Amino acid sequence: MQSVNRMLSLLAGMLLLFPLAATAENSKDFGQYVIHYNAMATDFLPPEIARQYRITRSRNRGMLNITVLKKILGSPGQPVHARVEVTANNLAGQTRRIHTREIRDGNAIYYIGEFGVANEETMKFTVRARPQGAQEEVEVEFSQDFYTN
Repeated sequence: MQSVNRMLSLLAGMLLLFPLAATAENSKDFGQYVIHYNAMATDFLPPEIARQYRITRSRNRGMLNITVLKKILGSPGQPVHARVEVTANNLAGQTRRIHTREIRDGNAIYYIGEFGVANEETMKFTVRARPQGAQEEVEVEFSQDFYTN
């Protein structure tokens, strides 16, 4: 539980530090589960965080962060393993699959994906996740603008 709170605090802190580069953390409720997601340019990450999680810092790199939580009354939720698949489309119609890797930090479980971005590129992400033990896959779609100059 402490690791979940630490991860969410770190994420919230990163977003508060860089309000122009990142949107507020977003989430979508799916009954027993909540998926939290965001995307940002990796050059806004503090160097120590990038090193710790082996993320390449660059103004031409984006990062996707996904967390799947099982709802538990009276708590921020319990992180669960999930099969996560992500595709992204830009306005030129180019589609790419974004590989995600599972990061475990104590009890926290989250999925990080990196990808190249161009200046003023708008990416539409489709995240498909199937939480461990769930019968069905859930889907989240969101868009993010990236500025590299």
